[in-house]
Amino acid sequence: MTNNLYRAHGETQPGGDAHATALAATIPFDGSQSMGELVPGPAHLLASALAACVLKNVERFSHMLPFEYSAATVDVELERQDNPPRIIRASYILDVDTDEPAQRCKLFHKNIMKFGTVSNTLAQACELSGSMRARRTDGEIEEIETVSPREN
Repeated sequence: MTNNLYRAHGETQPGGDAHATALAATIPFDGSQSMGELVPGPAHLLASALAACVLKNVERFSHMLPFEYSAATVDVELERQDNPPRIIRASYILDVDTDEPAQRCKLFHKNIMKFGTVSNTLAQACELSGSMRARRTDGEIEEIETVSPREN
C-alpha cells in the first residue's frame, strides 16, 4: 500500500487575515470569528476540495473508461451543525455534457464517487451523496441514479 503525503502551511494575523500555501498556490481564507462574505472560510475550502475531487475524477475516468464529455460542472453543498460544530451532510450535483448512454454514465459516476480521496474521507465523517445529470447535445437533461460511497 502506498501512502502519499499532502502538505500545506498556514498563517494568520489578528483580525483573521489568513492564508494557506500548498505547492505553488497561496489560498486566502477568512480566519476571523464570523463567516466572511468575500473570502472563503475553512468550510468553504472543504466544499471546494470536494468539488475539485469530483472534477479531477471526471477527467481521470474519462481516460480510464474511456468516457466522452465536452464539459462538466459541479455544485457542492455542506451542512454544518452548531453544537458540536461539524459538517453533518455533504452533497453535490455533477452536470456532464455527454451523449454517453445512461448505463455508462452510471458507471462513470460510480467510479468518480468510489475512488475520490476527498469524497471517501468525507463519507467516513458525515453523510455524503452525489447525483449526476447528463446534458445531451439535443438539450435534454437525463438524471443519472444518485450514488453514495457506502453503496460501492
